[in-house]
Amino acid sequence: MVNLHPGIYVGTLRHRRFAPARHDFTYPIFMVSLDIDRIAEMMSVSPLTSLNRWNAASFHSEDHFGNPLLTLRERLAADAAARSLGLPPGKIFLLTHLRYFGYNFNPVSFFYCYGREGDLKTIVAEVNNTFGETHNYWLENDRAGEALHADFAKEFHVSPFLGMEQQYQWTFASNGDSLIVQTNSHEGAGHIFDATLKLEFREWNRRNLHSVLLLYPWMTLKVIAAIHWQAFRLWGKKVPVVHHPGAGKFAKSTVQHFGASWQPGRVLPEGHGESGGGRLKTNC
Repeated sequence: MVNLHPGIYVGTLRHRRFAPARHDFTYPIFMVSLDIDRIAEMMSVSPLTSLNRWNAASFHSEDHFGNPLLTLRERLAADAAARSLGLPPGKIFLLTHLRYFGYNFNPVSFFYCYGREGDLKTIVAEVNNTFGETHNYWLENDRAGEALHADFAKEFHVSPFLGMEQQYQWTFASNGDSLIVQTNSHEGAGHIFDATLKLEFREWNRRNLHSVLLLYPWMTLKVIAAIHWQAFRLWGKKVPVVHHPGAGKFAKSTVQHFGASWQPGRVLPEGHGESGGGRLKTNC
């Protein structure tokens, strides 16, 4: 059984690309897990935390998909209904980044949705790109076992160095206080990319929160800076750039964050070709 608890999760994020050029990196990271029905209570843990106002660490309703005037549970229920799905009736925990010193960018947040008996039924992956766009994947278990496995087609443009004709294999697992999210991307018969998020649980309290804020200041600013740095490294390795499928194809994020709301059409320098054309269609 996959167990996620309200608290702080600290660990590492590793990315590995296998083709057309080898590329990998590992970064330290921390995320928070929030009970979506107790966010106001949880964000009152410290003078350095707040709800919908600036602070060292703050949760803002508009940083997630849907109408920010609705609760997250209401937004999830509406999104499920639009897909002819049902929202599990139990606890829902959100694994995400807060805003830190006013800045937020979440490449992906995960809503762990449990049934009444405490069994994990569904994970909603809320994915954001640096085009200021957002997309939800509703994932249910494809296989028997303790972990949640989901195999599905890519539907959303994220990186300008990965095409849309891909299949994902995602695995969500836990072992005691350890949490793992494994992402594999396949194109044709080839395994071209994987990402591994490994996190350890820490109790949600003032001391632990202050500790991670001290150890990992500006967490979200580091995330967006690392995305652009790694994109520059891939560009330097002459990895082909892939067109964004086109403006208006995906839902816009409610907030257009600095560094994560680029527009298509930037011209590439001579000698850095692109799949299907000569213009850079998105940033990573």
